[in-house]
Amino acid sequence: MLKVGLTGGIGAGKSEVSRLLVSYGAVLVDADKIAREVVEPGTPGLDAVVDAFGPGVLTADGRLDRPKLGALVFADDDKRATLNAIVHPLVRARSVELESAAGEEDIVVHDVPLLVESELTGLYDMIVVVDASPGTQLDRLVRLRGMAESEARSRMAAQATRERRTAAADVVIDNDGPLEKLEPQVRAVWEQLVERAAAEG
Repeated sequence: MLKVGLTGGIGAGKSEVSRLLVSYGAVLVDADKIAREVVEPGTPGLDAVVDAFGPGVLTADGRLDRPKLGALVFADDDKRATLNAIVHPLVRARSVELESAAGEEDIVVHDVPLLVESELTGLYDMIVVVDASPGTQLDRLVRLRGMAESEARSRMAAQATRERRTAAADVVIDNDGPLEKLEPQVRAVWEQLVERAAAEG
């Protein structure tokens, strides 16, 4: 099994790269998706978040109010650290479960937004970073996701610098341009991963 860590700044286009890798045959372990699952109503994760931040972070139907919690934690390093201390261990435990369900021949791609920030590079055989310029990231967050510019800038500032991320990479995928330039790059990276998996198998 080849374990690949996939990361990139917010708005860099990591989800599109994940989607393409899955279409080629990768097994995806999506940390963002798991992070949502571990704080669903009725989970110990949600109970711990409410204990830490109060019932004001819930919607009327008892679900986590993500925009409200996001506004709280992205403006305050201590609060963000508190949230990460609750959610990250739960995400890691579930990721290990999903990975162990994959086959020995599989290429398992762990899509982890804060891989570099959380110093998790040592957990993977290869690190793939999806890179885009800060201007491109900001444009995508504001234009495509409808974020206020101030919120987009604060989320970008809360992540590792572009230089720190690319320094941790074995492979960098440049996603500063249009989508049609992305696919051939991701296909080439997949071929590299297949070769590496075969060599190690």
